[in-house]
Amino acid sequence: MTVVSVSLPEELLDRIDQFADDHGYTGRSEVMREASRNLLGEFEDKKLEGRDLMGVVTVVFDYETTSVEERMMHLRHEHEDIVASNFHSHVGGHHCMELFVLEGSLEEISTFVGKVRATKDTLTVDYSVLPVDDFGPLAGMG
Repeated sequence: MTVVSVSLPEELLDRIDQFADDHGYTGRSEVMREASRNLLGEFEDKKLEGRDLMGVVTVVFDYETTSVEERMMHLRHEHEDIVASNFHSHVGGHHCMELFVLEGSLEEISTFVGKVRATKDTLTVDYSVLPVDDFGPLAGMG
């Protein structure tokens, strides 16, 4: 097995170590291997390939981190062909939430989510993906 060096904030490393202890992992390497497999497999769902999809992406960040808000604006414009809607809200005393509703292919939505996740200083990024053709009483009859 190859050994790699990864830079992580101390707080995240502490959480990984605690997670490993709490869930019976042999160590942080095992946690990182499983997390990496899960992340890489997220958008490999064969049932979603070639279908029209709707995605909802929620991003939370500290309101003082204007670079995140600027990056979200750039992503909205860069991917205007799939961003059906975008909503910004203040959450709690110090946070902002950016919500995107996307319509596109698995590859397009996956690319968008990847770029959001790669944005420095986001606190959380959550998403869900649904096939648009699964709605209504005749879904699955075609």
